[in-house]
Amino acid sequence: MTNFHFIGIKGSGMSALAQVLHDMNKHVQGSDVEKQFFTQRPLEQKGINLLPFERNNIKSDQQVIVSAAYGDDHEEVQRAHELGIDVKQYPTFLGEFIQNFTSIAVTGAHGKTSTTGLLAHVLGSAFPTSYLIGDGTGKGEEDSTYFAFEACEYRRHFLNYKPDYCIMTNIDFDHPDYFKDVEDVFSAFQEMAMQVKKAIVACGDDQHLQGIHANVPVVYYGFEEHNDFQARSVETTPEGTKFDAYVRNSLYGSFTVPGYGKHNVLNALAVIALCHYENVPADVVATHLKTFKGVKRRFTEKVVDKQVLIDDYAHHPTEIAATIEATKQKYPSHNVVAIFQPHTFTRTKTFIREFADALKQADFVYLCDIFGSAREQKGALTIEDLKVLIPNSQLITEESIEVLKNHEQSVLLFMGAGDIQKFQQAYEKTLNS
Repeated sequence: MTNFHFIGIKGSGMSALAQVLHDMNKHVQGSDVEKQFFTQRPLEQKGINLLPFERNNIKSDQQVIVSAAYGDDHEEVQRAHELGIDVKQYPTFLGEFIQNFTSIAVTGAHGKTSTTGLLAHVLGSAFPTSYLIGDGTGKGEEDSTYFAFEACEYRRHFLNYKPDYCIMTNIDFDHPDYFKDVEDVFSAFQEMAMQVKKAIVACGDDQHLQGIHANVPVVYYGFEEHNDFQARSVETTPEGTKFDAYVRNSLYGSFTVPGYGKHNVLNALAVIALCHYENVPADVVATHLKTFKGVKRRFTEKVVDKQVLIDDYAHHPTEIAATIEATKQKYPSHNVVAIFQPHTFTRTKTFIREFADALKQADFVYLCDIFGSAREQKGALTIEDLKVLIPNSQLITEESIEVLKNHEQSVLLFMGAGDIQKFQQAYEKTLNS
Protein backbone atom coordinates (compact mmCIF):
# COMPACT_ATOMS: atom_id res chain seq x y z
CA MET A 1 0.00 0.00 0.00
CA THR A 2 1.22 3.50 -0.86
CA ASN A 3 1.76 5.73 2.16
CA PHE A 4 0.95 9.38 1.41
CA HIS A 5 2.44 12.21 3.44
CA PHE A 6 1.07 15.73 2.92
CA ILE A 7 3.32 18.69 3.78
CA GLY A 8 0.90 21.52 4.61
CA ILE A 9 -2.13 19.26 4.96
CA LYS A 10 -4.35 21.99 6.45
CA GLY A 11 -4.44 23.97 3.18
CA SER A 12 -7.93 23.79 1.70
CA GLY A 13 -6.96 21.88 -1.46
CA MET A 14 -4.48 19.67 0.41
CA SER A 15 -7.05 18.80 3.08
CA ALA A 16 -9.62 17.88 0.44
CA LEU A 17 -7.16 15.74 -1.55
CA ALA A 18 -6.06 13.92 1.61
CA GLN A 19 -9.70 13.04 2.29
CA VAL A 20 -10.18 11.78 -1.29
CA LEU A 21 -7.18 9.43 -1.03
CA HIS A 22 -8.19 8.28 2.47
CA ASP A 23 -11.69 7.41 1.20
CA MET A 24 -10.06 5.36 -1.56
CA ASN A 25 -8.39 3.25 1.15
CA LYS A 26 -4.93 4.78 0.86
CA HIS A 27 -2.84 5.34 3.97
CA VAL A 28 -2.71 9.12 4.53
CA GLN A 29 -1.03 11.36 7.09
CA GLY A 30 0.17 14.95 7.02
CA SER A 31 1.95 17.77 8.80
CA ASP A 32 1.37 21.48 9.28
CA VAL A 33 1.68 24.37 11.72
CA GLU A 34 -0.06 23.74 15.04
CA LYS A 35 -2.56 26.61 14.67
CA GLN A 36 -6.20 25.50 14.35
CA PHE A 37 -7.80 25.77 10.88
CA PHE A 38 -11.38 24.93 9.89
CA THR A 39 -9.98 22.51 7.28
CA GLN A 40 -8.58 20.11 9.88
CA ARG A 41 -11.88 19.06 11.42
CA PRO A 42 -12.87 16.66 8.60
CA LEU A 43 -9.34 15.22 8.66
CA GLU A 44 -9.62 14.54 12.38
CA GLN A 45 -13.09 13.03 11.94
CA LYS A 46 -11.67 10.56 9.42
CA GLY A 47 -8.81 9.64 11.76
CA ILE A 48 -6.09 11.07 9.49
CA ASN A 49 -2.93 11.59 11.53
CA LEU A 50 -1.92 15.28 11.81
CA LEU A 51 1.66 16.03 12.87
CA PRO A 52 3.61 19.23 13.56
CA PHE A 53 6.26 20.04 10.95
CA GLU A 54 9.35 17.94 11.69
CA ARG A 55 11.93 16.54 9.27
CA ASN A 56 11.71 13.07 10.79
CA ASN A 57 8.06 12.79 9.65
CA ILE A 58 9.48 11.83 6.26
CA LYS A 59 10.13 8.12 5.67
CA SER A 60 11.59 6.39 2.64
CA ASP A 61 8.38 4.44 1.81
CA GLN A 62 6.22 7.57 1.38
CA GLN A 63 4.75 9.37 -1.60
CA VAL A 64 5.24 13.01 -0.55
CA ILE A 65 2.85 15.76 -1.68
CA VAL A 66 3.70 19.35 -0.77
CA SER A 67 1.49 22.42 -0.73
CA ALA A 68 2.37 25.00 -3.39
CA ALA A 69 2.90 27.41 -0.46
CA TYR A 70 6.16 25.66 0.51
CA GLY A 71 9.45 25.50 -1.38
CA ASP A 72 12.65 23.46 -1.35
CA ASP A 73 13.83 25.25 1.80
CA HIS A 74 11.17 23.53 3.95
CA GLU A 75 12.73 21.07 6.39
CA GLU A 76 10.49 18.16 5.36
CA VAL A 77 11.08 18.79 1.65
CA GLN A 78 14.84 18.83 2.31
CA ARG A 79 14.58 15.54 4.20
CA ALA A 80 12.60 13.95 1.35
CA HIS A 81 15.32 14.99 -1.12
CA GLU A 82 17.98 13.49 1.19
CA LEU A 83 16.08 10.19 1.07
CA GLY A 84 15.76 10.38 -2.72
CA ILE A 85 11.98 10.74 -2.62
CA ASP A 86 10.28 12.40 -5.59
CA VAL A 87 8.29 15.25 -3.99
CA LYS A 88 5.22 16.31 -5.95
CA GLN A 89 3.60 19.73 -5.58
CA TYR A 90 -0.15 19.60 -5.00
CA PRO A 91 -1.11 20.90 -8.49
CA THR A 92 1.29 18.45 -10.19
CA PHE A 93 -0.04 15.43 -8.29
CA LEU A 94 -3.65 16.46 -8.86
CA GLY A 95 -3.03 16.94 -12.57
CA GLU A 96 -1.82 13.33 -12.84
CA PHE A 97 -4.51 11.93 -10.51
CA ILE A 98 -7.50 13.30 -12.46
CA GLN A 99 -6.50 11.30 -15.53
CA ASN A 100 -8.02 8.22 -13.83
CA PHE A 101 -11.56 9.63 -14.22
CA THR A 102 -13.85 11.68 -16.44
CA SER A 103 -12.59 14.91 -14.92
CA ILE A 104 -14.47 18.20 -14.63
CA ALA A 105 -12.49 21.28 -13.62
CA VAL A 106 -14.44 24.23 -12.26
CA THR A 107 -12.66 27.54 -12.58
CA GLY A 108 -13.42 31.26 -12.57
CA ALA A 109 -12.63 34.35 -10.54
CA HIS A 110 -15.84 33.90 -8.51
CA GLY A 111 -18.21 31.02 -7.79
CA LYS A 112 -15.75 28.12 -8.12
CA THR A 113 -16.38 26.58 -4.72
CA SER A 114 -20.18 26.83 -4.79
CA THR A 115 -20.39 25.51 -8.35
CA THR A 116 -18.03 22.59 -7.63
CA GLY A 117 -20.08 21.70 -4.56
CA LEU A 118 -23.34 21.87 -6.50
CA LEU A 119 -21.92 19.81 -9.38
CA ALA A 120 -20.55 17.15 -7.03
CA HIS A 121 -23.91 16.95 -5.25
CA VAL A 122 -26.01 16.60 -8.42
CA LEU A 123 -23.63 14.39 -10.41
CA GLY A 124 -22.88 12.28 -7.33
CA SER A 125 -26.58 11.54 -6.96
CA ALA A 126 -26.60 9.95 -10.42
CA PHE A 127 -23.14 8.34 -10.74
CA PRO A 128 -20.19 7.39 -8.49
CA THR A 129 -18.40 10.73 -8.22
CA SER A 130 -15.30 11.83 -6.33
CA TYR A 131 -14.76 15.50 -5.69
CA LEU A 132 -12.37 18.08 -4.33
CA ILE A 133 -13.76 21.45 -3.22
CA GLY A 134 -11.83 24.56 -2.25
CA ASP A 135 -13.55 24.83 1.12
CA GLY A 136 -11.44 21.89 2.33
CA THR A 137 -14.03 19.21 1.51
CA GLY A 138 -13.10 16.09 -0.39
CA LYS A 139 -14.70 12.72 -0.99
CA GLY A 140 -13.31 9.68 -2.79
CA GLU A 141 -15.27 6.82 -4.36
CA GLU A 142 -13.13 3.85 -5.33
CA ASP A 143 -15.12 3.14 -8.49
CA SER A 144 -15.68 6.76 -9.48
CA THR A 145 -16.86 7.58 -12.97
CA TYR A 146 -16.37 11.31 -12.43
CA PHE A 147 -13.97 13.56 -10.59
CA ALA A 148 -15.21 17.12 -10.04
CA PHE A 149 -12.64 19.55 -8.72
CA GLU A 150 -11.98 23.22 -8.13
CA ALA A 151 -9.19 24.60 -10.31
CA CYS A 152 -7.67 27.87 -9.13
CA GLU A 153 -6.24 30.40 -11.57
CA TYR A 154 -3.90 31.98 -8.99
CA ARG A 155 -0.28 31.81 -10.21
CA ARG A 156 -1.71 29.87 -13.17
CA HIS A 157 -1.88 26.73 -11.00
CA PHE A 158 -4.74 25.38 -13.12
CA LEU A 159 -2.38 24.96 -16.06
CA ASN A 160 -1.21 21.76 -14.34
CA TYR A 161 -4.55 20.21 -15.32
CA LYS A 162 -5.75 18.73 -18.61
CA PRO A 163 -9.38 17.95 -17.75
CA ASP A 164 -12.06 16.35 -19.91
CA TYR A 165 -14.46 19.20 -19.18
CA CYS A 166 -14.02 22.69 -17.79
CA ILE A 167 -16.72 24.94 -16.34
CA MET A 168 -15.66 28.60 -16.52
CA THR A 169 -17.86 30.81 -14.33
CA ASN A 170 -16.34 34.24 -15.12
CA ILE A 171 -13.13 36.17 -15.69
CA ASP A 172 -12.37 39.09 -13.39
CA PHE A 173 -9.27 40.90 -12.19
CA ASP A 174 -8.31 39.43 -8.82
CA HIS A 175 -4.98 38.48 -7.21
CA PRO A 176 -3.32 41.81 -8.14
CA ASP A 177 -0.17 40.58 -6.39
CA TYR A 178 0.26 38.18 -9.33
CA PHE A 179 -1.82 39.20 -12.35
CA LYS A 180 -1.08 42.52 -14.07
CA ASP A 181 -4.62 43.23 -15.26
CA VAL A 182 -7.76 41.49 -16.55
CA GLU A 183 -6.07 40.81 -19.91
CA ASP A 184 -3.38 38.87 -18.06
CA VAL A 185 -6.11 36.86 -16.31
CA PHE A 186 -7.81 36.23 -19.68
CA SER A 187 -4.55 34.93 -21.17
CA ALA A 188 -4.33 32.35 -18.37
CA PHE A 189 -7.91 31.18 -19.02
CA GLN A 190 -7.27 31.07 -22.76
CA GLU A 191 -4.25 28.83 -22.15
CA MET A 192 -6.36 26.63 -19.89
CA ALA A 193 -9.07 26.39 -22.56
CA MET A 194 -6.59 24.88 -25.01
CA GLN A 195 -5.88 22.03 -22.55
CA VAL A 196 -9.51 20.85 -22.20
CA LYS A 197 -10.19 17.53 -23.92
CA LYS A 198 -13.99 17.25 -24.44
CA ALA A 199 -15.92 20.51 -23.94
CA ILE A 200 -16.02 23.83 -22.11
CA VAL A 201 -19.13 25.09 -20.31
CA ALA A 202 -18.75 28.87 -20.00
CA CYS A 203 -20.88 31.78 -18.81
CA GLY A 204 -21.85 33.62 -21.98
CA ASP A 205 -22.96 36.72 -20.05
CA ASP A 206 -19.29 37.32 -19.27
CA GLN A 207 -17.79 39.45 -22.04
CA HIS A 208 -14.31 38.03 -21.54
CA LEU A 209 -15.46 34.41 -21.76
CA GLN A 210 -17.17 35.18 -25.06
CA GLY A 211 -13.66 35.62 -26.45
CA ILE A 212 -12.41 32.17 -25.40
CA HIS A 213 -11.15 29.93 -28.22
CA ALA A 214 -10.68 26.19 -27.87
CA ASN A 215 -10.14 22.98 -29.82
CA VAL A 216 -13.34 21.55 -28.31
CA PRO A 217 -16.98 22.78 -28.28
CA VAL A 218 -17.71 25.78 -26.02
CA VAL A 219 -21.26 25.64 -24.60
CA TYR A 220 -22.52 28.94 -23.18
CA TYR A 221 -25.01 29.53 -20.36
CA GLY A 222 -26.55 32.67 -18.88
CA PHE A 223 -29.50 35.06 -18.84
CA GLU A 224 -28.89 36.63 -22.25
CA GLU A 225 -30.60 35.30 -25.37
CA HIS A 226 -27.48 34.29 -27.29
CA ASN A 227 -26.63 31.54 -24.75
CA ASP A 228 -27.09 27.83 -25.52
CA PHE A 229 -28.55 27.39 -22.02
CA GLN A 230 -30.68 30.31 -20.90
CA ALA A 231 -32.53 31.04 -17.64
CA ARG A 232 -35.94 32.67 -18.01
CA SER A 233 -38.92 33.44 -15.75
CA VAL A 234 -36.70 33.78 -12.66
CA GLU A 235 -38.65 34.23 -9.43
CA THR A 236 -37.81 34.33 -5.74
CA THR A 237 -39.76 31.86 -3.58
CA PRO A 238 -39.55 30.81 0.09
CA GLU A 239 -37.70 27.66 -1.09
CA GLY A 240 -35.11 29.59 -3.09
CA THR A 241 -34.95 30.76 -6.69
CA LYS A 242 -37.11 29.16 -9.36
CA PHE A 243 -36.40 29.46 -13.10
CA ASP A 244 -37.02 27.83 -16.45
CA ALA A 245 -34.02 26.56 -18.41
CA TYR A 246 -34.13 26.75 -22.20
CA VAL A 247 -31.73 24.81 -24.40
CA ARG A 248 -31.26 26.67 -27.69
CA ASN A 249 -34.71 28.29 -27.24
CA SER A 250 -36.57 25.06 -26.37
CA LEU A 251 -37.89 24.63 -22.83
CA TYR A 252 -35.76 22.00 -21.08
CA GLY A 253 -37.28 22.10 -17.60
CA SER A 254 -38.16 24.10 -14.49
CA PHE A 255 -35.63 24.12 -11.67
CA THR A 256 -35.37 25.47 -8.13
CA VAL A 257 -32.05 26.16 -6.42
CA PRO A 258 -32.07 26.82 -2.64
CA GLY A 259 -29.92 29.96 -2.92
CA TYR A 260 -30.76 33.55 -3.81
CA GLY A 261 -29.25 36.05 -6.22
CA LYS A 262 -28.34 35.83 -9.92
CA HIS A 263 -25.04 34.12 -9.19
CA ASN A 264 -26.83 31.08 -7.77
CA VAL A 265 -28.96 30.75 -10.91
CA LEU A 266 -25.82 30.95 -13.05
CA ASN A 267 -24.07 28.27 -10.96
CA ALA A 268 -27.11 26.01 -11.39
CA LEU A 269 -27.20 26.64 -15.16
CA ALA A 270 -23.55 25.60 -15.43
CA VAL A 271 -24.36 22.31 -13.69
CA ILE A 272 -27.49 21.78 -15.83
CA ALA A 273 -25.44 22.32 -19.00
CA LEU A 274 -22.71 19.89 -17.95
CA CYS A 275 -25.24 17.24 -16.91
CA HIS A 276 -27.12 17.71 -20.20
CA TYR A 277 -23.85 17.11 -22.05
CA GLU A 278 -23.35 13.88 -20.07
CA ASN A 279 -27.00 12.77 -20.57
CA VAL A 280 -28.13 13.05 -16.97
CA PRO A 281 -31.97 13.26 -17.13
CA ALA A 282 -33.47 16.70 -16.42
CA ASP A 283 -35.76 15.34 -13.68
CA VAL A 284 -32.76 13.85 -11.84
CA VAL A 285 -30.93 17.19 -12.03
CA ALA A 286 -34.03 19.09 -10.83
CA THR A 287 -34.56 16.75 -7.87
CA HIS A 288 -31.00 17.12 -6.59
CA LEU A 289 -30.56 20.83 -7.27
CA LYS A 290 -33.33 21.38 -4.70
CA THR A 291 -31.55 19.45 -1.94
CA PHE A 292 -28.15 21.16 -2.12
CA LYS A 293 -27.12 22.28 1.36
CA GLY A 294 -24.32 24.62 0.26
CA VAL A 295 -20.59 24.60 0.98
CA LYS A 296 -18.59 25.86 3.93
CA ARG A 297 -18.19 29.62 4.37
CA ARG A 298 -20.58 30.42 1.52
CA PHE A 299 -23.69 32.12 2.92
CA THR A 300 -23.59 29.93 6.05
CA GLU A 301 -26.54 31.03 8.20
CA LYS A 302 -27.33 30.95 11.91
CA VAL A 303 -30.46 32.49 13.46
CA VAL A 304 -30.00 34.07 16.90
CA ASP A 305 -33.15 35.72 18.33
CA LYS A 306 -34.18 38.45 15.86
CA GLN A 307 -30.84 38.45 14.06
CA VAL A 308 -29.52 36.26 11.26
CA LEU A 309 -25.74 35.74 11.31
CA ILE A 310 -24.19 34.87 7.95
CA ASP A 311 -20.58 33.79 7.40
CA ASP A 312 -19.39 34.31 3.81
CA TYR A 313 -16.04 34.10 2.03
CA ALA A 314 -16.78 37.18 -0.14
CA HIS A 315 -13.49 39.06 -0.46
CA HIS A 316 -13.72 40.78 -3.86
CA PRO A 317 -16.11 43.67 -4.71
CA THR A 318 -18.03 41.52 -7.22
CA GLU A 319 -18.61 38.84 -4.56
CA ILE A 320 -19.60 41.37 -1.89
CA ALA A 321 -22.19 42.95 -4.20
CA ALA A 322 -23.60 39.49 -5.06
CA THR A 323 -23.77 38.44 -1.40
CA ILE A 324 -25.56 41.64 -0.34
CA GLU A 325 -28.00 41.25 -3.26
CA ALA A 326 -28.75 37.64 -2.23
CA THR A 327 -29.25 38.71 1.41
CA LYS A 328 -31.76 41.40 0.43
CA GLN A 329 -33.67 38.91 -1.73
CA LYS A 330 -33.89 36.32 1.04
CA TYR A 331 -34.54 38.78 3.89
CA PRO A 332 -36.41 41.74 2.37
CA SER A 333 -37.77 42.89 5.75
CA HIS A 334 -34.38 42.96 7.51
CA ASN A 335 -31.63 45.55 7.59
CA VAL A 336 -28.36 44.28 6.10
CA VAL A 337 -25.34 44.95 8.32
CA ALA A 338 -22.02 44.30 6.58
CA ILE A 339 -19.01 43.41 8.76
CA PHE A 340 -16.11 43.21 6.32
CA GLN A 341 -12.46 42.28 6.76
CA PRO A 342 -10.36 43.14 3.66
CA HIS A 343 -7.95 40.38 2.61
CA THR A 344 -4.44 41.43 1.50
CA PHE A 345 -3.12 44.95 1.11
CA THR A 346 -2.61 44.67 -2.65
CA ARG A 347 -6.23 43.63 -3.27
CA THR A 348 -7.55 46.37 -0.95
CA LYS A 349 -5.44 49.03 -2.63
CA THR A 350 -6.28 47.90 -6.17
CA PHE A 351 -10.05 47.76 -5.64
CA ILE A 352 -10.56 50.28 -2.84
CA ARG A 353 -13.22 52.33 -4.67
CA GLU A 354 -15.00 49.20 -5.90
CA PHE A 355 -15.04 47.84 -2.32
CA ALA A 356 -16.60 51.09 -1.12
CA ASP A 357 -19.26 51.05 -3.84
CA ALA A 358 -20.19 47.41 -3.13
CA LEU A 359 -20.35 47.88 0.65
CA LYS A 360 -22.55 50.98 0.30
CA GLN A 361 -25.35 48.63 -0.81
CA ALA A 362 -25.65 47.47 2.82
CA ASP A 363 -27.68 49.47 5.34
CA PHE A 364 -24.80 49.63 7.86
CA VAL A 365 -21.09 48.96 7.40
CA TYR A 366 -18.46 47.93 9.96
CA LEU A 367 -14.84 47.45 8.92
CA CYS A 368 -12.22 45.18 10.50
CA ASP A 369 -8.48 45.71 10.12
CA ILE A 370 -6.90 44.49 6.87
CA PHE A 371 -5.85 40.82 7.03
CA GLY A 372 -2.41 40.41 5.46
CA SER A 373 -1.27 37.23 3.75
CA ALA A 374 1.82 35.06 4.03
CA ARG A 375 3.19 37.05 1.09
CA GLU A 376 2.62 40.56 2.49
CA GLN A 377 2.13 41.24 6.18
CA LYS A 378 1.79 45.01 6.00
CA GLY A 379 1.38 47.90 3.61
CA ALA A 380 1.21 51.69 3.57
CA LEU A 381 -2.57 51.43 3.21
CA THR A 382 -4.75 51.23 6.34
CA ILE A 383 -8.40 50.44 6.97
CA GLU A 384 -8.98 54.18 7.46
CA ASP A 385 -8.39 54.66 3.70
CA LEU A 386 -11.44 52.50 3.00
CA LYS A 387 -13.49 53.94 5.84
CA VAL A 388 -13.35 57.51 4.49
CA LEU A 389 -14.93 56.29 1.22
CA ILE A 390 -17.99 54.81 2.97
CA PRO A 391 -20.17 57.43 4.74
CA ASN A 392 -21.18 56.49 8.31
CA SER A 393 -19.07 53.32 8.31
CA GLN A 394 -17.41 52.36 11.59
CA LEU A 395 -14.31 50.43 12.58
CA ILE A 396 -14.90 47.38 14.73
CA THR A 397 -12.69 45.10 16.83
CA GLU A 398 -13.31 41.93 18.82
CA GLU A 399 -13.46 44.16 21.91
CA SER A 400 -16.08 46.53 20.48
CA ILE A 401 -18.14 43.83 18.73
CA GLU A 402 -21.02 44.22 21.20
CA VAL A 403 -22.22 47.26 19.23
CA LEU A 404 -23.84 44.79 16.81
CA LYS A 405 -26.51 44.10 19.43
CA ASN A 406 -28.03 47.46 18.48
CA HIS A 407 -29.13 46.05 15.13
CA GLU A 408 -32.32 44.17 15.93
CA GLN A 409 -34.29 42.58 13.07
CA SER A 410 -31.11 42.57 10.99
CA VAL A 411 -28.89 40.26 9.01
CA LEU A 412 -25.28 40.46 10.20
CA LEU A 413 -23.14 39.62 7.18
CA PHE A 414 -19.59 38.64 8.21
CA MET A 415 -17.51 38.73 5.02
CA GLY A 416 -13.85 38.08 4.25
CA ALA A 417 -11.19 35.50 3.33
CA GLY A 418 -9.00 36.03 6.41
CA ASP A 419 -10.07 35.19 9.96
CA ILE A 420 -13.38 37.09 9.97
CA GLN A 421 -14.92 34.08 11.78
CA LYS A 422 -13.23 35.20 15.00
CA PHE A 423 -15.34 38.37 14.94
CA GLN A 424 -18.53 36.34 14.61
CA GLN A 425 -17.38 34.02 17.40
CA ALA A 426 -16.58 37.02 19.64
CA TYR A 427 -20.05 38.43 18.95
CA GLU A 428 -21.76 35.12 19.73
CA LYS A 429 -19.89 35.02 23.06
CA THR A 430 -21.39 38.43 24.01
CA LEU A 431 -24.87 37.00 23.34
CA ASN A 432 -24.25 34.13 25.72
CA SER A 433 -22.71 36.18 28.51
